[in-house]
Amino acid sequence: MTYLINSIQRVPQGFRKVLYFHWPLALLLTAVSSAGFLMLYSVSGGDFSRWAEPQLTRFVMGFILMIIVAFIPIKFWRNMSVAAYIGGVVLLVFVEMFGAVGMGAQRWIDLGFMRLQPSELMKVALVMILALYYDWLDEDQVSKPQWLIPPLFLTALPMALVLNQPDLGTAILLAGGAGVVMLLAGVSLWYFAAAGSSIIAMVGAILQSRGTEYQILKDYQYRRIETFLDPASDPLGAGYHITQSKIALGSGGFSGKGYMQGTQSRLNFLPEKHTDFIFTTLAEEFGFVGGITLLGLYILIIVCCFLTAVQNRNRYAALLTYGVAATFFFYFAVNMLMVMGMAPVVGVPLPLVSYGGSAMLVLLGAFGLVQSAHIHRAR
Repeated sequence: MTYLINSIQRVPQGFRKVLYFHWPLALLLTAVSSAGFLMLYSVSGGDFSRWAEPQLTRFVMGFILMIIVAFIPIKFWRNMSVAAYIGGVVLLVFVEMFGAVGMGAQRWIDLGFMRLQPSELMKVALVMILALYYDWLDEDQVSKPQWLIPPLFLTALPMALVLNQPDLGTAILLAGGAGVVMLLAGVSLWYFAAAGSSIIAMVGAILQSRGTEYQILKDYQYRRIETFLDPASDPLGAGYHITQSKIALGSGGFSGKGYMQGTQSRLNFLPEKHTDFIFTTLAEEFGFVGGITLLGLYILIIVCCFLTAVQNRNRYAALLTYGVAATFFFYFAVNMLMVMGMAPVVGVPLPLVSYGGSAMLVLLGAFGLVQSAHIHRAR
């Protein structure tokens, strides 16, 4: 082992970065994305140019972005954290004023060749700024009340802007990623217990506000909650999506109906089959085996991030890696729970599998930060 380490150290620095590149993580990301290409080809009825080809192009661009970000020292990204956060907030405000509207929500900036969703960028920027904050803060001050105000404000500001779009799913991911960074930075568990109690009280207030002039959520979001609690109450209306999703999931059985043989998706019973509900198509065609395989790939990605974070003695780099991994976890967990009827439908796509340019590019860029933390850690 000593001989191997000495041999690597004699390799020129540029080539050494290639050796240190986390290739297993890159291969796992490629495997998950490839599953996405296959499913997009399937749900389009064999039309490669409709969804699969643009997604493949975005993956190639995102993979190149990941490599570029990875080879830039993590110290640079640490110094860019404040700028990234401010830029994300500015873009969210810009969306609020001039953003493109789609399906009743104002979440995108139309760039012509693609539509940028700034809330995707904000997921990474929030993790970066919180990792910077707790890297700067003395460890004995982490749980003191006055030092909790800045991270709570940094989290609440983008969450408020995102909720106003409205986009409850992204707000949940922002809160989840921020919460994990704060927890692993050393914030006392008592604060999280208090936050949990506050959330329960807030849910009660949200439900009580319906129909009043102070109504907190949109009407369609309340319908989603009702649908989650009792989808059979309106199977052809608000409960249609989740009802069809459950039918598709159940019909796949253990091994599925076969590739491109899913009736729910091919006969257009399944809504949003290329975005939010693509996991149900995969489960229908490949059954329990396909679903658990994809879940296994996701878990391996989380494990890779966790292991490299544990080995990293740079506090900023470790917290950043944990934060990206946590955001990614909440991404696929919320989507899978949503399409199985175990969580309200909040419009969270399946990461690296669902069709979408902003999500693909931002996720691969975020894993570029993980790679940068891994490559440039002390050895």
